[in-house]
Amino acid sequence: MTDLAPAADSGSTDIPGKPTSASRTTLSHIMTHNDTNLLGTVHGGVIMKLVDDAAGAVAGRHSGGPAVTASMDEMAFLEPVRVGDLVHVKAQVNWTGRTSMEVGVRVLAERWNESAPATQVGSAYLVFAAVDADGKPRRVPPVLPETERDKRRYQEAQIRRTHRLARRRAIMDLREKRAAEGIED
Repeated sequence: MTDLAPAADSGSTDIPGKPTSASRTTLSHIMTHNDTNLLGTVHGGVIMKLVDDAAGAVAGRHSGGPAVTASMDEMAFLEPVRVGDLVHVKAQVNWTGRTSMEVGVRVLAERWNESAPATQVGSAYLVFAAVDADGKPRRVPPVLPETERDKRRYQEAQIRRTHRLARRRAIMDLREKRAAEGIED
């Protein structure tokens, strides 16, 4: 199980790893009229804030201190959320690097007055950077996947990280090329 934890590339081998379950959390909130958009459903920004709040709590728990949102990937809204829905935002650390963590989030909704099972209405992946009191990056413990699902999430997070880095590198190369050609944006 620990063979999936980053070792040589993370630089955090002297920090004991933490199991996925150590920081996993659920944030629940009932949606009211104050949360709606012009269509009468819950505003996507309200859901995104709940996602960021839950992911931030998980990142802070895992890293043992403050962590800031570095990016949000693939925020998917699968179903509308309505007034009266009880929304559950479930978050966990999927992957860790030296100072950053990917947090996976699932958003579920159920009617407050019904006993039907909750339905998945959204998902997102966020990257958090652990910071010290001066706002400088600090090292994080490796995450230790516990279940087959955790191991799959860890491997998928590594793929997303590779894509994020390649995209950023391609954009920076393009900007440098345009600047060298004298093209101003």
